[in-house]
Amino acid sequence: MTANPSMSAPHGPSPFPPIAEYAFLSDCEVTALVAPSGNVEWLCLPRMDSPSVFAAILDRGAGGFRFGPADMRVPAARRYLPGTMILETSWGTPTGWIIVRDLLLVGPWHHHEELSHTHRRAPTDYDASHVLLRTVRCVSGEAQVTLGCEPMFDYGRIPARWSYTDRGYHQGVARAAGQSLELKLTTDLRLGFEAGRATARTLLKEGDTRFCALSWTMHEPPYTFTEAYERLVWTAHHWQHWLARGNFPDHHWRSYLERSALTLKGLTFAPTGALIAAATTSLPETPGGSRNWDYRYSWIRDSTLALWGLYTLGFDWEADDFFWFIADVAERDEELQVMYGVDGERELEEHILDHLHGYEGARPVRIGNDAYQHRQNDVWGAVLDSFYIHTRSRDRLDERIWPVLKRQVESAIRHWQEPDRGIWEVRGEPRHFTSSKIMCWVAIDRGTRLALLREEFELATRWQAIADEIHVDVCANGVSERGVFKQHYDTDALDASLLLVSLVHFLPPSDPRVRATVLAIADELTADDLVLRYRTEHTDDGMSGEEGTFTICSFWLVSALVDIGEYTRARRLCERVLSFASALGLYAEEIDPVTGRHLGNFPQAFTHLALINAVIHIIRAEREQFIPTAWPT
Repeated sequence: MTANPSMSAPHGPSPFPPIAEYAFLSDCEVTALVAPSGNVEWLCLPRMDSPSVFAAILDRGAGGFRFGPADMRVPAARRYLPGTMILETSWGTPTGWIIVRDLLLVGPWHHHEELSHTHRRAPTDYDASHVLLRTVRCVSGEAQVTLGCEPMFDYGRIPARWSYTDRGYHQGVARAAGQSLELKLTTDLRLGFEAGRATARTLLKEGDTRFCALSWTMHEPPYTFTEAYERLVWTAHHWQHWLARGNFPDHHWRSYLERSALTLKGLTFAPTGALIAAATTSLPETPGGSRNWDYRYSWIRDSTLALWGLYTLGFDWEADDFFWFIADVAERDEELQVMYGVDGERELEEHILDHLHGYEGARPVRIGNDAYQHRQNDVWGAVLDSFYIHTRSRDRLDERIWPVLKRQVESAIRHWQEPDRGIWEVRGEPRHFTSSKIMCWVAIDRGTRLALLREEFELATRWQAIADEIHVDVCANGVSERGVFKQHYDTDALDASLLLVSLVHFLPPSDPRVRATVLAIADELTADDLVLRYRTEHTDDGMSGEEGTFTICSFWLVSALVDIGEYTRARRLCERVLSFASALGLYAEEIDPVTGRHLGNFPQAFTHLALINAVIHIIRAEREQFIPTAWPT
């Protein structure tokens, strides 16, 4: 079933849509990506990090689910219904117009017969319905509509077999040997089966409607269009009510903040509160290259930015849930890992799927991520800053958290002098990365402040002395002769992570070394104004090939430029980076500065977190109420 390798040859158009043209759907338990053709090309069940049932995004033969006009054509328009995660696609055919709506249903909370150990967070009033719903309406003229649903279980390795249920031609079940997962397709169309493919075709006239619903648990799908529409409306209202809880500034960039908030919510695994880095695996950082990683896991380092962004926008419940996910694993594990599975799994062993051709031929396709074994000394700073932000938002420190927090500070003290892999998880030799030392300082500095809050003065004094020692060490060894912070102690190379020097309050923005570092990165570590993580020719990251500009770093630069008073330059850069958002307001991990093409996994939580930080910085500066701080102090 694997696609022909010649499909990715550079001559002729690619059969793969550009990454930025995918739409993102979520019910906060699973995610889906929908191509402009109307094909669902990525869906993993029954969790975000489960094996895929549709993976055409990684191999044209690895399963998909198309619903739309019979002739493959470019849609006239695509948008999200305002304030929701419901995709609306308008198609003009030679004979008429149709509108398709795609969503993952959310419904009222339902009692779980088996209380999964996964459900650690307090249940809310709503719950994932485990149904992918697709509706179509003919708004003028007439149009032929087709459905083609071809699941391939286990990342495209196992084709499905369809059979009818007692509902006759309106429902089919897809099963495969050795697979406990069953898919049920319910529709008011008449289904036929061709090998592993369920198909349907009909002519719609003005005012006609149809629906199809793919479900994967015991929850009931809708059985009529009326019921499907009612559940669509319920889901729309759920998203709009959720968004209305937020605290968004009245500003012309508000829509970017709202879409980023919805995307972050969609990348959150509701049962545990874990925030995954992205919805996909192995979308390449270099076209046709090998920098292809699985991002369907939760990185501890995202926590500080996540909590800052969520609290700033008023989503305290989500921030609290993610905080307690981090607190749970920090309490459980003697040594904190860089990343975890969505239920706190420790082992995320990396495997290569040789049978998949890869997005535009980019191989290998990986599942799992061996970075979970890396030593990255910035992790304690992220955790302690998260605890600090959470405590400041509550004006109290939970008694359960204090022993966990002390252990993390002591770990930072124990390890800060050791080399590591750094914030970017380089697969070259461990080094004394400057940003890792700074984040160890953050861990001990925030620990000191929290100790003072608890009036543990002796401990605070000891910790403060070590924080001061790290500060002196970094300023002596982490700054080049020209007064610019450098990637690690044995190089003069720049690194975008050093934009965090002032954002985490290691030094004030007025310090000449901060200003010099921000401007050096802006002038020397950019391509067409967009920021690179580092220059691959100066950094042994254990990989071949180049990469695009890292969008999170471009947004960090916006925040840092505001910090040092370069407001005009910051605003200009922010406008430029916002202009690269996809038509649906989404971002992948990287952007090719020449073509504007999105690269890497999609959509990327870290990018949307940094967007919130940068835009709020600009808005605060505009309103002249700006205090130069990115994280609350």
